[in-house]
Amino acid sequence: MLSGSKRAKTAKKETDILHIKPKTYTFFVGLWGIVVVFVIPFIHFGFPGPVALGWILLEAITYILGLYFMFIAIEMFEVSRVMATIGGLQPIFILLLTLIFFGPQPITPLSFLAFVLLLIGSVAISLEKKITMNRQYLLLSVFSALLFSLSYVFSKLVFLHQPFLQGVIWINIATFLFAVLLLFDKGLRKHLRAQKGSAKKEMGIVFFLTQLTGGVANLLQGFAISLVPVGYLAIVSSLRGMQYVFLFLMTLFFSVLFPKILKEETSHKVIGQKIVSIVLICIGLYLLVI
Repeated sequence: MLSGSKRAKTAKKETDILHIKPKTYTFFVGLWGIVVVFVIPFIHFGFPGPVALGWILLEAITYILGLYFMFIAIEMFEVSRVMATIGGLQPIFILLLTLIFFGPQPITPLSFLAFVLLLIGSVAISLEKKITMNRQYLLLSVFSALLFSLSYVFSKLVFLHQPFLQGVIWINIATFLFAVLLLFDKGLRKHLRAQKGSAKKEMGIVFFLTQLTGGVANLLQGFAISLVPVGYLAIVSSLRGMQYVFLFLMTLFFSVLFPKILKEETSHKVIGQKIVSIVLICIGLYLLVI
């Protein structure tokens, strides 16, 4: 049996790991955005005004904090559960936040129906098993979803004051600076030094490709945010369900044709749930474009 002091040391070590790993992930994700500065020579670039700068800083800090609390939740609970909860709550929070920041916005009944269908489909397709929740899980997931939603709305406010590419560059510069501030954490610096050189080359390639695709996805999402009217921000967010559609179809494809690479055991009930969810998402998309 462990003595009281050993138990305390073990508990402290586990707590440190719980906070250092999310900080590490947040640090690297925030750091990666600085590559957008290479676009500067090819565009008309200038400094933002005071109002735009304020929204840029708010967007960056809420995004960094959202990442941090999301990674804590993922470290403690299943990633599929966490992402499903965040993805389901975000459109609702964005809808409420647009009312707070911009007031009531014009939206057609068909568009609102599309929003509801996309939201229901997105939540339904991402649910895997019976969800059991506790207070800590709810606090982390809800708070992370709220922070990401604030970041979403702040992005729109940035694009209302700045050209798209200029706004994106400044947002990423601010995000980079907030990520660098994490290095004031002694535990994080020690962890990074310990990890230096230990990562395999293959993992480095995977990380690079993951960040590259994630960066492209964030850029396209930002462009969508800059284009749509304020009242449609929640609808853009609810389109997150499409990623679950592609994930399901890709998983099904590899399970059937390449079972040695990926074998996903799915029941008829689960497949039926996914198909109904996809139908709801497709109807929602159709209502948006007619």
